[in-house]
Amino acid sequence: MEEAMKEVMIATANINKEDLLHDFRPRLVIYKDGRVERFLGTQSIPPSIDSLTGVESKDVVISTETGVSVRLYKPQGVKSNEKVPLLVYFHGGAFILETATSPEYHNYLNVLSSKANVIVVSVDYRRAPEHPLPAAYDDSWAAVEWVRLGLAGAEPWLSTHVDPARVFLAGDSAGANIAHHMAKRIAKCNNPDGKFALKGLVLVHPYFWGKDRIGSELQKLNSSSESRFDRLWKLAYPGTTGSDDPLFNPEMDPELSVLAGEKVLVFVAENDLLRDRGAHYKDLLVKSEWKGEVQVIETEGEGHVFHLFKTVSPKAAQLMDHFVEFINSS
Repeated sequence: MEEAMKEVMIATANINKEDLLHDFRPRLVIYKDGRVERFLGTQSIPPSIDSLTGVESKDVVISTETGVSVRLYKPQGVKSNEKVPLLVYFHGGAFILETATSPEYHNYLNVLSSKANVIVVSVDYRRAPEHPLPAAYDDSWAAVEWVRLGLAGAEPWLSTHVDPARVFLAGDSAGANIAHHMAKRIAKCNNPDGKFALKGLVLVHPYFWGKDRIGSELQKLNSSSESRFDRLWKLAYPGTTGSDDPLFNPEMDPELSVLAGEKVLVFVAENDLLRDRGAHYKDLLVKSEWKGEVQVIETEGEGHVFHLFKTVSPKAAQLMDHFVEFINSS
């Protein structure tokens, strides 16, 4: 990932800054004429039967109005009458980059589906700045609602193979942020039709932030200036109240304890600037008197979403093992 970012910086060095409205290189730039040019997360891979795992995937458009779709994954080993857990997954990218069809997500979820023997629904929500927040939250909720209908018979892979008592939400970075807020929405709707029971959340390097610096941020960042997280958040959500918006900073959410699920697993990485936010999230949940169990697992010596780009490393394998165990221990 770091090498790719360096290559982008070199390739985009000659862009005239006077033409730019926002400069977020090496991630993206926005020109004064409104054009958005992304440099990361632009590749796409079609659904398939994966040659390594045998996992089958397919795409389903869930809204003709918005064009929002999901990618489903079915493990090779699932039997015709077998009921397995369901994982609804939200990709990361600061609400701006990546898609559910990005190679790193497609490849990772093939492996996860196979190892955990779980049906996966990967949500391809609309991205900012073309579709500013709360579009991604609304699209993700539409996907959760689609899953509820699918379990009732609208989608054969779900109605045939999913155990509705073992549903999980997960995501990395901005996707982890989305997963948290979808669990809150599920708690508020109280699952009136009883179509599924949310067992837990897996938040990988969650994209939470706040106006005031905490932990190691005090040493790594200038407390008097905006970080890239502050600026990216404002780009994704122009209507926000700022970095203490409850959508971005769980500490400012008076209803934090209103969270569906029985357990939460939070992954953090030692060299990730967001590391302390993930650890702090556990403290906030405990303080809120949420009734579930929450665990934080830290990976030493690694950075943000390293597991998507160092997939064969021992530490990425350990993260995968913890992920699988969390799902299958329910």
